[in-house]
Amino acid sequence: MEEKKKILAVDDEEDIRFILKEELTDEGYDVYTLGDPTQALDKIEEIKPDLVLVDIKMPQMSGIELLGKIRDKYYDLPVILLTAYSSFKRDIASAASDHYVVKSGDLTELKNRIERIFKVKV
Repeated sequence: MEEKKKILAVDDEEDIRFILKEELTDEGYDVYTLGDPTQALDKIEEIKPDLVLVDIKMPQMSGIELLGKIRDKYYDLPVILLTAYSSFKRDIASAASDHYVVKSGDLTELKNRIERIFKVKV
């Protein structure tokens, strides 16, 4: 049997972490959540996720800054940026992410992007 893909979701909002964990666990993924982006690199080292979801606007560290740190240390690790603000699409730094998804109550787009990443990364 194929091992479940591991996803780390980093978001400062507890409600968002809960929704991501519930919805993506239902899709068959092992989902880990983290509210403090400053702990993300340690968590990545610990669980070795197949994908990281990162909120862009967080008080401790921006998602763009975290993305840079992930790229420095784990260049091949896929990262999807999540935000409520589509204006970040114009931010050149967000181009370093694999995908960019605007948050909404409907996670269809996010699920489709995750599925695409895992199909490509066989």
